[in-house]
Amino acid sequence: MAIADFTVLGGGIFGLSIAWTLTQRGAQVRLIEANQIGAGSSGGIVGALAPHTPENWNSKKAFQLDSLLMAAGFWEQVAEASGRNPGYKRCGRIQTVQNERGLDLARARAVGAQDLWQGKADWQIVRDDSFAGWAPRSPTGWLIHDTLSGRLHPKQACTALAQALQNKGAEVLLGDHSVQGTVIEATGVAGLVELSDTLGKSVGNGVKGQGALLEYDTRHLPQLFLDSVHFVPHGDGTTAIGSTSEREFTDPTTTDHQLDELITKARTLCPAMENAPVIQRWASARPRAKSRAPMIGVHPLRPDRFIANGGFKIGFGMAPKVAQVMADLAMDGTDAIPDAFRPEASL
Repeated sequence: MAIADFTVLGGGIFGLSIAWTLTQRGAQVRLIEANQIGAGSSGGIVGALAPHTPENWNSKKAFQLDSLLMAAGFWEQVAEASGRNPGYKRCGRIQTVQNERGLDLARARAVGAQDLWQGKADWQIVRDDSFAGWAPRSPTGWLIHDTLSGRLHPKQACTALAQALQNKGAEVLLGDHSVQGTVIEATGVAGLVELSDTLGKSVGNGVKGQGALLEYDTRHLPQLFLDSVHFVPHGDGTTAIGSTSEREFTDPTTTDHQLDELITKARTLCPAMENAPVIQRWASARPRAKSRAPMIGVHPLRPDRFIANGGFKIGFGMAPKVAQVMADLAMDGTDAIPDAFRPEASL
């Protein structure tokens, strides 16, 4: 096999997406994953792709909008190249409106979305009987329904990306292998820990999340977001709920009473799921950069390399645009990284 133009370290969503975009542009790519594809939070079950609110616009929100609008084409190409279903659908999302102040705010955001979302998606206010049997009754009688949110199945999406890469001639290697060409590090929590240890200060860490998969078929319905709990319909007839956010933990991969409490809360919030059996419990640590935004650009310790890390909670939604911007930078030297995403924002 030809010597690779690029080596991507890390088989999570950022590493896989960057490797895929480089491969699509004709580069010879070697992807090296130390453990398994989708290790850590990228191998999860929740997969909520949701936008920031359409107000107080900034570069982070604009970047995310671009990425969510790119998602359909991105995942369609992955599915075609891999022969696997990543579970993507632009399904929309609904939320209850708790009081009159919240209703006024929702209406203001609906106006903002008309401009900020460029007519490509809507933030709508609808009656709470519009999704009877799925969404609970709202205290105000109204729901927010946005048409920008999407869903995918994280583990399936990573598997599809890895297969697409191999089908297009890229190397996907597990374990310890040599790097070739330009190196892009997308090593998740381990990479943030290394940065922090070397610099002698915290620039990011892992935040544990727990979620559950229930046997309840909502595949044709939008996501629900109720009291900080995501309800994500998957195309295989299951519904994921998530997630906790734990800064202190002993084992990032074990589930405990906090997930039990989350499941109880979800059943209370959404009575439609009261008797749905739990078929999978999941936990992992998610990489959170100090700035809370993705950390992308020139690696702060190794200036001959690049870094893509810190996709805390929004990694799958940001991945198509992160991959595009990183490929532009690594291949052409074109730097379109927002200031809030540069590594120095967390240093």
